[in-house]
Amino acid sequence: MTNPKVTEQEFKYMKEHLTASMIQILADEKGFSLEEAIDRVYTSPVYEKLSNAATGLFLQSPRYILSYL
Repeated sequence: MTNPKVTEQEFKYMKEHLTASMIQILADEKGFSLEEAIDRVYTSPVYEKLSNAATGLFLQSPRYILSYL
């Protein structure tokens, strides 16, 4: 963890919340099945970047992050 503005626990919470929101958007609005949405998010390069606090991506909205998916 290299972002001094948030604790490790806060970062994990925000990442998990964003991930769940992104999956929900893909399933509810984009027509993906739940399994497809989960796979799409967790196997994407964007999720890898989201998992790195130094990118600051965890501070963005789920829709903004999905625009890079």
